[in-house]
Amino acid sequence: MRRFAPILSFVSVLPAVFTACSPAFAQDAARTPIKRLVVIFQENSSFDHYFATYPKALNPFGEPAFAPGRGAPRLNGLTEGLIENNPNSVKPFRLDRARASTCDPEHGYTAEEKAYDGGKLDRFVEELGAKSPFCDPGEVMGYYDGNTVTALWNYARRFAMSDNFFGSTFGPSTPGALNLISGQAHGAASSRKTPDIVEGTLIGDRDPLFDDCSSGGGIKMTGKNVGDLLNEKGVSWGWFEGGFRPTERASNGRAVCGAYHLSGSRPILDYMPHHEPFQYYESTSNPRHLPPKTIGTAGKTDGANHQYDMTDFLKALEAGNMPSVSFLKAPAYEDGHPGYSNPINEQAFLVDTVNRIERSPFWAGTAIIITYDDSGGWYDHVMPLIRSPSESPADALTGPGICARKNPEFQGRCGYGPRLPFILISPYAKRNFVGHALIDQASILRFIEDNWGLGRIGGGSFDEKAGSLDNLFDWKHPDATPLMLDPDTGEPPPR
Repeated sequence: MRRFAPILSFVSVLPAVFTACSPAFAQDAARTPIKRLVVIFQENSSFDHYFATYPKALNPFGEPAFAPGRGAPRLNGLTEGLIENNPNSVKPFRLDRARASTCDPEHGYTAEEKAYDGGKLDRFVEELGAKSPFCDPGEVMGYYDGNTVTALWNYARRFAMSDNFFGSTFGPSTPGALNLISGQAHGAASSRKTPDIVEGTLIGDRDPLFDDCSSGGGIKMTGKNVGDLLNEKGVSWGWFEGGFRPTERASNGRAVCGAYHLSGSRPILDYMPHHEPFQYYESTSNPRHLPPKTIGTAGKTDGANHQYDMTDFLKALEAGNMPSVSFLKAPAYEDGHPGYSNPINEQAFLVDTVNRIERSPFWAGTAIIITYDDSGGWYDHVMPLIRSPSESPADALTGPGICARKNPEFQGRCGYGPRLPFILISPYAKRNFVGHALIDQASILRFIEDNWGLGRIGGGSFDEKAGSLDNLFDWKHPDATPLMLDPDTGEPPPR
């Protein structure tokens, strides 16, 4: 069990103390009070899967309780009518905390389009239900409430969230990760022919070429990503992922990523190369998984090339070195991915990480975003706006080979994709607020570009069209009082 960390008494006065005199806050020029951005990029959850009935939880005896309090804002969740009269062959249903571990639904590019069925959203069980003979396909209609994803509901109640945030395109983890850092998955190339690449666009999960820990036949990406733009402006940044540090090296010096944790009785490797988007670009890769020269250089350019183990972020934070932009990826067993992780293990990682940041001297000027790479195939009742059409053999949204007929710029980028959770934690986040403005994964990229004056990526990136995150912030009334939660229960400490 993780020990609950006490609140430090000086945190609430951080704006007066640290913004005035700490040299760390002058490291990189930012255009808003947000001097540090942390993006915690989790795995495989639709919005309804985690927030279908927010802020109403069942609160059965023996489970962590959630009370919405007064003034809980409304959001676009599941109504009783939609639950009882759902067009799918199985009604949406609550997953109890005892069912935190589930099977892994299908969540491929084509299968997701078929499930959305031209806007009918009626084929989730048939197209996305887990196909294993030991799994119930109807489980794909399940959702959790504040008795299981308790911390996320508490963060949403205190800070800001969006109920109109979407994956930039349909598809699994790797396209979502690439959309986060470059605004697109176009520009993919492989030495082997693969159905995962559609006319230069990656639509599936394939390991990166520039990574010793990848399987064979890796994918490389051309063009720029946000890391290139940050380097051009001299802004400190890093991608920190669990299991990135090698456990050994082969005789030829190649890294071996053997760190693992047990998920049930099954060992699961901490590091999954297809979750690390910067390794697809040669300019921002660290193929040999080299460590930073010192913990003081984490975020700066050295042999690690801004790619690190998750423990490097924690060590740097403790040492007083927090990069301006940090992307955090949990070790696999804590990333929330069904099949080898679960919401309770995920919660332990999220709360422990957020607590550490809130206790740090950087909290007063920090924004933390918690969001997801893809929906994992889980049911969501909202049909996304199709702003990026595609007509390829992989498409099937409105018919075979069709995802809207609108003269696509690039094939294989049908999107928006499914609706995903999005939470903003910051002294500058609006309190107890649900934003309804239309945003997507590239909106995070756009915020980084605008906050540090980086310019745009170009080359067809969605950053040009991405909606703004501004309506989630309150720049005039910051409140640096932290919300410390228990990593085991997701609840605040008893008063």
